[in-house]
Amino acid sequence: MDFLTIISNTLGELIAPTTAAYVLAAIGLNIHFGMTGLMNMGQAGFMLLGAYGFAITQSMGANLFASVCAAVALAVIYALLLGIPTLKLGPDYLAMVTLAAAEIIRIIGRSTAMTKITGGSAGISPQDFTTQFEGTSPLPNGSTTFLLWTYNNNIANSWWLRLVAWVLVAIAALLCWRWFHSPWGRVLKGIREDENAIRSLGKNVTTYKMQALILGGIFGAFGGIIFVLPRSVQPDSLGRAVTFYTWTILLLGGAATIFGPILGSCLLWVLLTFVKEIMRGAIPDTLISSNQVEALGWVIVGVALMCLVIFRPQGLLGDRKELAFNA
Repeated sequence: MDFLTIISNTLGELIAPTTAAYVLAAIGLNIHFGMTGLMNMGQAGFMLLGAYGFAITQSMGANLFASVCAAVALAVIYALLLGIPTLKLGPDYLAMVTLAAAEIIRIIGRSTAMTKITGGSAGISPQDFTTQFEGTSPLPNGSTTFLLWTYNNNIANSWWLRLVAWVLVAIAALLCWRWFHSPWGRVLKGIREDENAIRSLGKNVTTYKMQALILGGIFGAFGGIIFVLPRSVQPDSLGRAVTFYTWTILLLGGAATIFGPILGSCLLWVLLTFVKEIMRGAIPDTLISSNQVEALGWVIVGVALMCLVIFRPQGLLGDRKELAFNA
C-alpha cells in the first residue's frame, strides 16, 4: 500500500475544483435554507442551468463575461418561475416543485430533441467551452508541482481553475458574512423563525424569499460552471444525487454558518476519497471490484453521517439554538 499516494490523493480533494463547486452550491443552499428556511430540493437544477448557460454561449462564440451573465440570467429566470407560484405556500410545496423542476431540466437537457443545443445525453465536450477560460490564465504553459500535487497550469483540471474556484468561494463566503449580519439578513432569519411575525411588521415576506431564492440560485449557477469546467457538460452528472450531496455538505458543516459549507464539502470529499483509497490498497481485487469499492465507500461515509445527525444534528459548526426552526 502506497501511503504517500493515498495521502496525496486524499488531501488533493481539499483544493479540487469539484470540492469548490459543491461549496458554492452549498453556500447558495445555505442562503435558501440556513438563512430563510426555504426547502430547496433542486439545487442541481440551478447548477445545470448555470453549466448549460455558460457552455452553450461559449460554444456559440460569446465572450467569457457574456457567458457568465447568461448563466446568471438563467438562474434568475428559473428562480422566478419556481418562486412566483410556490413561495406563498408552505415549504413542502417548494420542496416538491424544486425537486421536480430540477429533474425536468435534466430530462430536457438529455432529450434527443435538444441534441443540437445541449448535446443530448452525450453532453457538451469541454473543447467547445473551455478555450476562452483557459486563455485568460496568466500562468505559463506546462505543469507545476506544489507540495504533493502536480497539475497542469491551464488545461482541464488545472491550477488556474483551482485558483479561480477558490477565489470565488472566498468572495461568496465574504458576501454571506456581510449579508448574514446586515438588516436584510436579520429579516431573512426572522422569516425562517416566524414569517407571520415579520409580516406583521409590514415586511413583504414573499419579496424577501424571492430575493433569497435568486441569490442562492446564482451561487448554484456559479457552482455549476466550476463543476463542468474540468469535464464535459453531461446532464446526468448533475442529477438528484448532486442535490443530496449538497444537502449533506450543508448539514455536515452546519447550516446558518459562514464556514459550514466549506468545512462540509472538504470533509465529505476528503473522507470519501480516503476510505476508497484505503479499501483499494487493502482489499484484493479478487474479493471486491472497483465498482463495489465505490458503493461500499458511500456506505461507510453514510453510516458516519448518520451518527453525526444522531449525536450532533446541528452539524460541526452549527448552533442548536440557531437551527431551532419554528420552535
